[in-house]
This record gives sequence, structure tokens and C-alpha cells, in this order.
Amino acid sequence: MIRELEAEQAEALTMPAKDSAGQQIAALQRIRGIGPNFSAVLVREVFYRDFENRRQLASYVGIAPTPHQSGEMDRDRHISRAGNPRARTTLVQLAWLWLRYQPGSDLASWFRERVGVLQGRTRRIAIVALARKLLIALWRYVATGVIPAGVTLGPEAEAHG
Repeated sequence: MIRELEAEQAEALTMPAKDSAGQQIAALQRIRGIGPNFSAVLVREVFYRDFENRRQLASYVGIAPTPHQSGEMDRDRHISRAGNPRARTTLVQLAWLWLRYQPGSDLASWFRERVGVLQGRTRRIAIVALARKLLIALWRYVATGVIPAGVTLGPEAEAHG
């Protein structure tokens, strides 16, 4: 049964992109490091909705910072985890892979400058921040076609133009 399900999934992902979701999945797959599973989850779990701004987008996924206000203090604290858990998990995994497959991108450079050689909790906190920035960059890419700064396309995308 698993092989049948995987065959159906592979067939659905290789079908010509006739609808907007298929076009968005194909567009995401052009970016090096984003495969069929990541692109399908992002499009079907997140990008199928219309968002007015990046805060709504991050809030929907559950990686938006929660405000903390007390007296004159007004700052953001931890992330709210109220959102789509499958999309959030996928984005954090994609953020780790982004550092490997897109080392020259502005987002990866931002992460390296921010974290440096630190390990542990600081690195895990920063990867969630990278996941949020990556989500917003990919949302802008599928909505407007603007490729995020420093991103390299996969070999098949470069061959097709």
C-alpha cells in the first residue's frame, strides 16, 4: 500500500502544472534544495491561503513572536506555536537544509553572522528565526516571482531557463 501511495504522489507531482497550486509547487522546486515533498507541503498547507502581510503568514504557521508588554516595556518574546504544526515542522527542517544547499544566500549569511560558532539553544532559536525569514522569502517568491537574494537555482531549472 505504501508503494501505491508513493506512486500516486509521484504521479501527482510530475503532472503538468495546470492549476495555481501546481505552478507554485513547480516554482518552488526550481530552487536548489527544495524538493517535491517540501514544496507540496508548503503550497498545500500554507500558500493556498491569501495573506495580507508577513505577520499574518508567520502567525498562521505559528512562528510569529508573541508580544510582551508591561509598563513601559514592550518587546517580543517566544514564538506562539499556535498555528499549523505540519507546516512549522517542515519549515524548521527546510531551514536546516537551507544552510547546507544555499550557503551563498543572504538568509544563510544572516544566520552565520548572527550565530557564529555558538551551539545549543542559541542556534535552535536562530534556526526558527531563519525559518520565519525563509517562509516570508518563499511566499514572496511564489506570489511575485522575485527570487530571494543570493539563491541558486537547481540544475534542471537553469537548463530550462
